[in-house]
Amino acid sequence: MKTVAVVGGGITGLSTMFYLQKTVKARSLPVRLILIEGNEELGGKIRTVHDGPFKIEAGADSIVARKQNIQPFLKELNLEDQVVYNATGKSFIHTDGMLKGIPEDALFGIPMSLESLAKSELVSAQGKVDALKDFYTKNETFTKNDSIGLFLESFLGKELVQKQISPVLSGVYSGKLNELTIAKTLPEMLDYKNEYGSIIRGLSENKQKYKSKGNKKFLSFKNGLSTLVERIEESLDMVEILKGVSVDKIGRNDEAYIITLANGETLETDFIVLSTPHTIAQKLLGDRELDEDFNGLINSSMISVYLGFDIPDSMLPKDGTGFIAGDNSDLICNACTWTSRKWEHTSENSQLLVRVFYKSSSPDYERLQSLTNQELISVALHDIKNSLSISGNPITSEVTKWHEDMPNYHIKHPQIVQSLEAKISENYPNVLLAGCSYNGVGIPDCIADGEKKAEEICLKL
Repeated sequence: MKTVAVVGGGITGLSTMFYLQKTVKARSLPVRLILIEGNEELGGKIRTVHDGPFKIEAGADSIVARKQNIQPFLKELNLEDQVVYNATGKSFIHTDGMLKGIPEDALFGIPMSLESLAKSELVSAQGKVDALKDFYTKNETFTKNDSIGLFLESFLGKELVQKQISPVLSGVYSGKLNELTIAKTLPEMLDYKNEYGSIIRGLSENKQKYKSKGNKKFLSFKNGLSTLVERIEESLDMVEILKGVSVDKIGRNDEAYIITLANGETLETDFIVLSTPHTIAQKLLGDRELDEDFNGLINSSMISVYLGFDIPDSMLPKDGTGFIAGDNSDLICNACTWTSRKWEHTSENSQLLVRVFYKSSSPDYERLQSLTNQELISVALHDIKNSLSISGNPITSEVTKWHEDMPNYHIKHPQIVQSLEAKISENYPNVLLAGCSYNGVGIPDCIADGEKKAEEICLKL
């Protein structure tokens, strides 16, 4: 009997096991499946906290609805009747002491039409003229391994990128645009430029691709995002799930890999999927030949502060769902989601619930990192007062710190991952790296990666 062990019970590890079990059952294979998670609960960066009338997502808060693998996956899990979609509304950028709307007909701030560009209140008339060169300038040098920032600036102009696109896109991908690749952010933008001769024209021609369920771009579940984790766990009836026990090291003998657990127990396994952050995978393998590649992978940090108030969320600007702080903002925070407005299921009585983000890209982050949770709440309250003119004591709060735990896909990331996977394939056959450290940060990307790793293993069973 073959044994497959997955180390790490986040969404990638869970998805890997889901698809492994599916094939094992379909083919009646004699395979032992083991999932190992160091925490007491599965889910990784997915964790829903229920606090009185509020549902708080301490980690990821939603799933991109347009990703093609999501609906079939939810159907297999029989979760379709639990799905809720975000309320649509205007997003803002806080700049020059005020909130200015991001054009609704835009993707990550990138105009999807000439009308969207013309109506922007974030860009000057000259900046709009500069962006028109997208329609008559050819791409002769950029490939998907180049910088997304330099690519967009070359065709849409510096002002549009810096004032409207960069605040949005940098926030999503936790890094500076000039240090992020096209391949790991928006590869279709290069395809559109090459095919249609214009990024804006390409987006306009493919606008329907970015709309789903009446333009509702994100989804969650009635009882919170942890519903997904719980349902996958329930479905893994053939899997031995070890929670609250971490892996100390991975070794091997002539016939199998040996996993040593923190409690002293050992497991023999034929296949290992390391769906952990890359720093943990590096430590478990303990191979100096891999260190240069592992060390080349970069993580950033983030602090999230939720504040729930006993006041109606109608106090928020009409039709808005949140804001991003621009370069000219006097706020300390990087962004703020108006959670009770964007996700009606998170607040039973439509009381105000907001989420404030502080990222390591901010010059204030080092100081913020040393603050207590109560001090961070005070900082967040100050930002809420300065941006929304809302003050008062919260009736609930939740502070989450992700230190050096947010993957940052810099320019050399694809080459490093390729090199790392080649070395592991050669020196550690049947050991696979999986998860957001390598192949995509969103939940759909992690699910797809888990499915891919399961397929690779099943070909060898």
